[in-house]
Amino acid sequence: MKDIDYMILTHCHIDHSGKIPKLYISGYRNKVIATKATCDLATIMLPDSGHIQEMENEWQNKKRVRIGKKERPPLYTAQDAIDCLELFMPVKYDEIIELDENINIRFNDAGHMLGSAIVEIWIKENGEEKKIVFTGDLGNNDIPLLDSPTMIDSADYLVMESTYGDRLHIRNDDKAEMFLNVVSETLDGGGNVIIPSFAVGRTQEILYELNELKAKSNDPEFMRKYETLMKATVYVDSPLAISATEIYEKNMDLFKEEVREEIRNGDNPIEFPGLKFTKTADESKALNENGIPSIIISASGMCEVGRIKHHLKHNLWNPKSTILFVGYQAPGTLGAKIVAGEKKVKIFGEEMTVNARIEYIEGFSGHADQEWLLNFVYSFINKPKHIFLVHGEPEAQEMLKGKIIENVNIPVTIPDYGEEYDLNEEIIMLDKVDHVNKEAYVKLEVVDRLETLKEEIDDMISIVKEDIKNGKKKDEDIARTNEKIKELEQYIVRVIE
Repeated sequence: MKDIDYMILTHCHIDHSGKIPKLYISGYRNKVIATKATCDLATIMLPDSGHIQEMENEWQNKKRVRIGKKERPPLYTAQDAIDCLELFMPVKYDEIIELDENINIRFNDAGHMLGSAIVEIWIKENGEEKKIVFTGDLGNNDIPLLDSPTMIDSADYLVMESTYGDRLHIRNDDKAEMFLNVVSETLDGGGNVIIPSFAVGRTQEILYELNELKAKSNDPEFMRKYETLMKATVYVDSPLAISATEIYEKNMDLFKEEVREEIRNGDNPIEFPGLKFTKTADESKALNENGIPSIIISASGMCEVGRIKHHLKHNLWNPKSTILFVGYQAPGTLGAKIVAGEKKVKIFGEEMTVNARIEYIEGFSGHADQEWLLNFVYSFINKPKHIFLVHGEPEAQEMLKGKIIENVNIPVTIPDYGEEYDLNEEIIMLDKVDHVNKEAYVKLEVVDRLETLKEEIDDMISIVKEDIKNGKKKDEDIARTNEKIKELEQYIVRVIE
């Protein structure tokens, strides 16, 4: 780690910051430079990530011990994450910071989440200065609390995210009305609305939307739905989201001007009657036992870890309830499977039937869509010589690449993992991951998937044996399970062949 002089962190979402504690325990001791709000959020998000690493590792080690394998340490612990915080150096937006006589940087508001930044980097080399702009994650242009992303006037090279490079978001008014309709219909029918939400960013935006709906219309039907919503209790069931909301309240100077005006008039935009925070595990469990229709906002947003899995277990089977997704679902995650319409999913090793209403309101996304990614490129007065697209699925990157070349005629590269480029008049790839290594990675992935499959089969054996032993399943249920196991046997044989 001695060859890394500085780390520049655009924002605190874990897919960007989550390996900082790992670098720390590997020996990195130089600065992590980020905005003050990002540093504030890191104090809660990184220890939370470390705690998850420990819990997941403990669960995996129990499985490993059962099959005679050695235990493994977690990627890092909560304490490792706390220790790495000493490296963080908070800076302000719009200030030029001199790292050394040849490198200057500036953080600009990216509008993606509290403290998120677009980073300009000026580098002097051989008497020539070049400017590289890293977008980090660019915000959706109509995020309720935050300003739109800063437009940058010049760059020699642009490294830009491309998450939604192949689609357009619905506009703000539409998503608010859709949200109200889905919620009111579910509450009228006696069900719960479960919102898997990222603890930082999306949760605070949803709270703001709920608070703002009251000023939208005088239409009687709208007001009836709004009254239904306001009579319901809204639970924020995530200790991390609660802490993040407190940090948002301490950094309200970063909110857009109209929101700051509301604050000056005494209206906290992320508080309202009926809002309750559940801090303890017991309080969280009680939400699934009180039988009163309510709105539950719980992390994680992709349903992979955290309290949301318990709420899904208690509501996925119920046709009265709605699971309302308001953010991007990465391929392979539990959230993506539910959004895709899978009728059976596994939660805590138990197969669940999906009977609940499933809705996805994409307009709440914190990422710029194709239109605003292109607008960011258009906004340069002195256009980049070359654009590198990162942080996106291949289909989104290819479509955005085509649009940029078609509309702006700037060369675009979609770099692969481990590729290294020389930034001159002609972009030259200096190095890349060897193809043999890629094949080796695929082999390791196959072995890892087989190990995971074996563990899942072991879990299935335990569950089925327990059901038979305790007489929990009817004879016809056992017969159906038997037929499914036969199908699984046949499929495994076909794979081997």
